[in-house]
Amino acid sequence: MDSINKQVYVEDQYPGVTLGVINHPRGLIQIDAPPSPEDGRSWRAALMSFGSGPERILINLDAHPDRTLGVRAMDCSVIAHEKTAQVFRNRPSTFKAQSDETGADWENVPGLTGIRWVAPEISFTHTMTLQWDDTPILLESHPGPSVGAIWVILPEKKVVFVGDAVLKNQPPFLSNADLPVWLETLALLQSKPYHDYTVISGRGGVVTPALIKSQTDFIKDVHKKMEKLSQKKQKVDIEGSLVQQLLSNFKVPTARQKQYAQRLRYGLKHYLVRHYQSESSNDE
Repeated sequence: MDSINKQVYVEDQYPGVTLGVINHPRGLIQIDAPPSPEDGRSWRAALMSFGSGPERILINLDAHPDRTLGVRAMDCSVIAHEKTAQVFRNRPSTFKAQSDETGADWENVPGLTGIRWVAPEISFTHTMTLQWDDTPILLESHPGPSVGAIWVILPEKKVVFVGDAVLKNQPPFLSNADLPVWLETLALLQSKPYHDYTVISGRGGVVTPALIKSQTDFIKDVHKKMEKLSQKKQKVDIEGSLVQQLLSNFKVPTARQKQYAQRLRYGLKHYLVRHYQSESSNDE
């Protein structure tokens, strides 16, 4: 577990997402959960060492299974965006592994089928403030990676958890994204109000301004390519060179090459269908 300051910590040892915790005299504010229930129990045990107050709250930064599958093991109230809560209302009560490989990390964790989802008990639409003392913690909607994506902002500590808005050393998930909105979110993150903030990615921990710019350039490039592909009349082949070309932007370990290529392949395919083929159908 890495300390960002005396109150904020991140943990990156579990498969899936980077976990966060805000240690408060009143209790713990946790950010996301590992997908495996066993890892969730291990994480809960590690949090007991803080010796904080009795209250526990967990914040989900979006609805992705990597960060929501293991929530039940955390045994606490859950906060998320209303769009994330809507995803849970549309899901079966019990998780079943899908046949399509999305390139997510949970797909490499055995034994996850049959887990019961935990829907958020508290949701919001634009902003929400946790006021446990005189230093507020802000929850804000910042879509782009997904409609229910949020940030957790600690203005007094100059720390912001941005979820999948920025990823370190791995390609983003594109299937539920809105690339123009994502670029607006990244522009805000690079604006003056956040220049002196410690930015924590939901996949990789603390990220630098250079990495945020690199993420922005990548999203711009993907959006440009999607616009060009959408104008082609024939069926688009994204199986070959495009995926490898995009993957070359990242320093990917050999063991992750296949997974991350599939993440891009799946994401590009579904992005094209959602944003362009559906529009074409509506125009006809």
